[in-house]
Amino acid sequence: MKRLHKASVLLLLCLLLAPVSWAQHSLPRSSPEQQGIASADLLAFVDAADKDVDTMNSFMLVRHGQVVAEGWWAPYDRDTPHMLYSLSKSFTSTAVGLAIAEGKLNLDDEVLKFFPDEAPADPSVNLRAMRVRDLLRMNTGNQIEAPIRVDDPTKQTDTWVKTFLMHSVPFKPGTHFLYNSPATYMLSAIVQKVTGMTVLEYLRPRLFQPLGFNDPTWVSSPQGINAGAYGLSIRTEEIARFGELYLRKGRWNGKQLIPATWVAQATSIQTSTGSAPLSDWDQGYGYQFWRSRHNSFRGDGAFGQFCMVIPELDAVVAITSGVRNMQQVMNLVWDKLLPAMKPDRLPENAAARRQLEARLAGLKVKFPSGAASSNIASSVSGKWFEFPENDRGIKAVSFDFNSTSPALIVRTANGETRMTVTADTWSKSRGLFTNGLDRILAVPANPLVATAGAWTSPDTFTVKIVLPETPFYSILNFKFDGDRVVIDSEHNVSFGPTKLPQLIGQPQKGS
Repeated sequence: MKRLHKASVLLLLCLLLAPVSWAQHSLPRSSPEQQGIASADLLAFVDAADKDVDTMNSFMLVRHGQVVAEGWWAPYDRDTPHMLYSLSKSFTSTAVGLAIAEGKLNLDDEVLKFFPDEAPADPSVNLRAMRVRDLLRMNTGNQIEAPIRVDDPTKQTDTWVKTFLMHSVPFKPGTHFLYNSPATYMLSAIVQKVTGMTVLEYLRPRLFQPLGFNDPTWVSSPQGINAGAYGLSIRTEEIARFGELYLRKGRWNGKQLIPATWVAQATSIQTSTGSAPLSDWDQGYGYQFWRSRHNSFRGDGAFGQFCMVIPELDAVVAITSGVRNMQQVMNLVWDKLLPAMKPDRLPENAAARRQLEARLAGLKVKFPSGAASSNIASSVSGKWFEFPENDRGIKAVSFDFNSTSPALIVRTANGETRMTVTADTWSKSRGLFTNGLDRILAVPANPLVATAGAWTSPDTFTVKIVLPETPFYSILNFKFDGDRVVIDSEHNVSFGPTKLPQLIGQPQKGS
């Protein structure tokens, strides 16, 4: 008994001394009606997003500091980090603001001051005039972005910093807006220069830990500097907490994490970006934050990663998605959510709330639409089809339609992988074939892969590959044409072409 008592005491001490779980930092939850929103109105938003947007990954709405609705489209889930792309910029800006508050640099420091060993021998007048504030507000004077990143790092002899500093600066800094990811990388490099830490390391005790972020990751350059402009991966609720922090002027749980003056500067218009009244990209730019319609501001990233802060309604909207039209997503928020937010508490509606919660719990990325089987399934099952050299490294493919769970088997130079492709379930694993999605900028190594498949016509089996840590999915149509198979495939979004070259596989001898 004494031994048991000692063990219990030891366990209790370990629990008390252990780091606080990230889940303990979760935002409080509330019924929508308590925060002035009808559940039926939220359901209308979710229905519209699910029907009209290809593809939503997640959504969270926070009103008066309370989460009133949250949902993930399976195979996406609350616990898997998601790439932010340029939403990362707002976090880099935060690091700059904190470094300024600590006296490590200031807005009017010249950029060249930090990199004397990588500066051109005879810097131009405009490069000499470029300051930290110009990097922050995308007013560097560049006409086009510096080519700091190349697809093959072995062919790049200069550092990313030197490549930026050697790039032409035809305009006087402060006079010409250019959305400029290399400028944000320079901010990351400056923070690392003055603090001796990467932005990720610097923000960990100052921002990520106080907000309860669970092990965020950030892509780095070959020189070991966080990319700054992109590459941060966190979870949907962590995006919402970051938005709440800025909504509360940098204050969190009674502590001022970010100076309120920095929050005000970073989210105010620092430069004009256009004049179109209905475009959320023409409302002005702050310090790595966009101004938006309805007197709001946001951080956003490629293909629909959003942290939308709406001070007048005391609301934050966090969204991850994989879309080609980001304005469409914001329009849904403006058209469906804004009118739903009332100033006063509404009467509870238990039935409508149950309907909303059931809808949110059942969200799924759309499966290939078709049948679970075909008349030709047994005749093609087990056959191997070989391919000539191609851009995705496919050497051969085969299908197993005779097992309980149909499977696609792919051979590449890296070996053979087997992926389950059922019609109504997402199967998730790592180490699977991605159809080239893993080569897109900042996709994590050995990404999580989810797969499903169906017969979309009597002679065509369609496979959908989703990478749930990213905005990406790929559709592959395998058409069995006589004794060969023809593959037509397309990604939902990409920085390059989305439609991929057609591949034709011939039967393997002896197969």
